[in-house]
Amino acid sequence: MNSLPAFGFVLGLVCSTAAMAEGPNAVPLHDTPLPVPAISFADEHGNPLTLDRWRGKVVLLNVWATWCAPCRHEMPTLDRLQAMLGSERFEVVALSIDRAGVGVVRQFFDEIGIRHLGIFIDETMKAPRDLRIFGLPGTLLIGADGRELGRLIGPAEWDTPEMVAFFNQVIAKYTGKEPRQ
Repeated sequence: MNSLPAFGFVLGLVCSTAAMAEGPNAVPLHDTPLPVPAISFADEHGNPLTLDRWRGKVVLLNVWATWCAPCRHEMPTLDRLQAMLGSERFEVVALSIDRAGVGVVRQFFDEIGIRHLGIFIDETMKAPRDLRIFGLPGTLLIGADGRELGRLIGPAEWDTPEMVAFFNQVIAKYTGKEPRQ
């Protein structure tokens, strides 16, 4: 077994934890949107899904796990962001990579009062590799055309006024529709 990918993953986790201390950031945008590799995962009921389900919306894809402390910390802010901006134009997709399955994710959501996020899971843990996410949490901002607009590795406070304003600008630019007030 090659230890280099494991080292990269651990280094990413350490860097992600350090990033939490820096405070809220907008998602750094690429100069040119990038293709997003096809990934497969399931919903809470085991129905197979791909990102094509959200084509036409701006998507904030957050790859996380219940065993990741920074992930657990930011989950309520993602839930509040979804409550504020979730619509036909925008969706937060929180993709768990918990091998223990949907039950641990449901239990965690119930414990902390997550009510606005769907449960999506990749028990194979292939999505982070395919998306080139080498630390958790890892978040991709995906345009309505399915291309990656930007990414942030590490946690963020997703529901600050600055972040909401940033997402409203991105939604307006990439869907052609005015932001929700």
